Amino acid sequence: MSLATAGAGTTAHPRGIRVNRGQFTLQIVQVFLIGLVIGMERAVLPVVARDFGVARGAFLLLASFVLSFGLVKGTLNLVAGGLADRFGRKPVLLAGWLAAIPIPLLIYFAPNWWWIVGANALLGVNQGFASTMTVTSQIDLADNHQRGLVVGINEATGYIAMGLAGLGAAYLAHRFGVRPALLLFGLVTIVMALAMIVRVRETLAWVHAEHAETHEARLAGDARSLRATFLRISFHDRTGSALCQGGVVNKIADTLVWVMFPLYFKAHGAGLVEIGWLTGVYAVIWGLSQLWTGHLADRIGRKRPVVAGFFLLSGGIALTALGQGEELWLSAAAIMGVGMALLYPNLIAAMSDQALPLIRGKALGTYRYWRDTGYAIGALLLGSIAQLAHAALPAIWVTAALVAGSGLWIALVVADSGRMGS
Repeated sequence: MSLATAGAGTTAHPRGIRVNRGQFTLQIVQVFLIGLVIGMERAVLPVVARDFGVARGAFLLLASFVLSFGLVKGTLNLVAGGLADRFGRKPVLLAGWLAAIPIPLLIYFAPNWWWIVGANALLGVNQGFASTMTVTSQIDLADNHQRGLVVGINEATGYIAMGLAGLGAAYLAHRFGVRPALLLFGLVTIVMALAMIVRVRETLAWVHAEHAETHEARLAGDARSLRATFLRISFHDRTGSALCQGGVVNKIADTLVWVMFPLYFKAHGAGLVEIGWLTGVYAVIWGLSQLWTGHLADRIGRKRPVVAGFFLLSGGIALTALGQGEELWLSAAAIMGVGMALLYPNLIAAMSDQALPLIRGKALGTYRYWRDTGYAIGALLLGSIAQLAHAALPAIWVTAALVAGSGLWIALVVADSGRMGS
């Protein structure tokens, strides 16, 4: 059942982006800083893994740093949702940033690759807590018909920052070295985020105001435990299951870009800066395009943008495998970016459409658990394929097929939701 509330909130806690623009803007800045932290290493670490003792062709060992990230982030997405519904969004956001402090230090002092794996486990804590809280808080502040727009703005901000950070870190690493570049970049970002949290307001009051407006006959689901919510959405609800598998597969695709694309481009003669551009274009176009794809789904429904996004993403991955040369790869990266922009914010908006207000944190946490566990699944799957084949290309083709299949699943199973006025 989708949620439909009557009106924009109480006088004390009105909902809507415009009326809450101050807090909404603070959350956007938090999202940008979160994107900088994850983006700073994406174009750099896979290419220089040998500097940390990873042998050429050891794809599974290389992928282990994404595996640790995905396992931790996926689990903490779920935990964060329950904690946020019980204790509030702001304490969980603060915990996420405190966990980030050791990340650049571990990378700087790392004697071997396992320190990088540990740093990425902490990155999973940071992203699982901090990133989950920003999007949940922004949905709390917004009105119902703005959910697609809200998620689009949130994800756009994060992925624009991720792309810019990947490109900027690649330039800094090329000039000053990987360790000093990531140390300075990371510490400055984390300090800025912590300094701003004092101005962020708790949004549970908006949740309770929204809850009070909901017709009493529709409140039974609000009493669901985290376990009951997780099981229902993950396995018992056809729409929830389809959305969760879509989340898993889109992160398998992003793992491909994070781990395998830099190695694939490097094997075909691209340098560190060129790789930064190729992965950065994908992330920036993904980010910028979400400024309109989320709002588009508020108007025409979630299903069509999501399905189109999966097929575009699959086509861009296949074009990368078929082509040679930076111009063609840049075109493929742009296609993938648009595809991700169509599907990514609208999967989470579709899940939000299913959730009553007092279980919103648990419902979004469940979806984000499966989505970001896709990083771990992708690291194991793609790393194993590349290890057996001694090359990244077969992993690229497998991902293209998985993405197309995921889009077909959603096309066949999911009913539309989210259209304005529905």
